Amino acid sequence: MPEIELGVPRGVVESLPEEDGTAAQDMRRAIAGIQSRINEEITGAEPAEAAEVVVDAIERMEAQASTYHEFVPELRAWGQSPIYAIAWRNLYVELIGQLYEHEWLGDELDRERNFRLVEDGIRLSDL
Repeated sequence: MPEIELGVPRGVVESLPEEDGTAAQDMRRAIAGIQSRINEEITGAEPAEAAEVVVDAIERMEAQASTYHEFVPELRAWGQSPIYAIAWRNLYVELIGQLYEHEWLGDELDRERNFRLVEDGIRLSDL
């Protein structure tokens, strides 16, 4: 099974203030950590098992993106720049998109997410 490869989206890094290279480095470290954890857990797994691991990671990234999204109006209300909250939110959203771009994984991710929706008691129906 191929390894997952993630990268720092150029648009996210370019949205950061030029004088601050620390945030970009932090993002690169975060991405490297996410990538290595996912790859470590999916080594030797079947595609369906790998999808479970990746969906867990996606759900964590969605929660992180939501948290940063909630910071934006708060920061604005306090007269602070929300640029870092926006950049981190966008980073997690972009990483989720990158995971779906892996051809061998995309369909399995959709299948696993749909399974979890039904398992949680939400029934989908054809209307």
